[in-house]
Amino acid sequence: MTRPFKVLGIQQIAIGGPSKEKLRTLWVEKFGLEITSTFVSERENVDEDICAMGTGPFKVEVDLMQPLDPEKKPAVHTTPLNHVGLWIDDLPKAVEWLSANGVRFAPGGIRKGAAGFDITFLHPKGNEEFPIGGEGVLIELVQAPPEVVSAFAKLAGS
Repeated sequence: MTRPFKVLGIQQIAIGGPSKEKLRTLWVEKFGLEITSTFVSERENVDEDICAMGTGPFKVEVDLMQPLDPEKKPAVHTTPLNHVGLWIDDLPKAVEWLSANGVRFAPGGIRKGAAGFDITFLHPKGNEEFPIGGEGVLIELVQAPPEVVSAFAKLAGS
């Protein structure tokens, strides 16, 4: 089976907690990450600070998240390492191929994410129809912009 896409690298890690204040103390004040933007979504039940680690095409986003309502889903604060985001060179092809090969996706399909890139999520658990999931880990697939695809291609020497 020829895979019609590549996982290029880590795009983000998302860390959830009951309050962004404590997360900011470690990640912004102590580690020195910069808050580059914020994102609030009722649909996603999230209030997040988007931070940057590194620069250029190899920059990794670190999202510090708290729920808008701790009683609602998704519960962005109940798993401290909420999810990992992977740069994908061709997101639509990846979704099509992975789905055809038994990978379960979370509801919502491909949509614009907090940082403005097209995203979708692999479900943490497989089911009967789609037996392959993240084995307890929520995985976000993120469409890499052309400059990131190019930078990773140069790094790989291809």
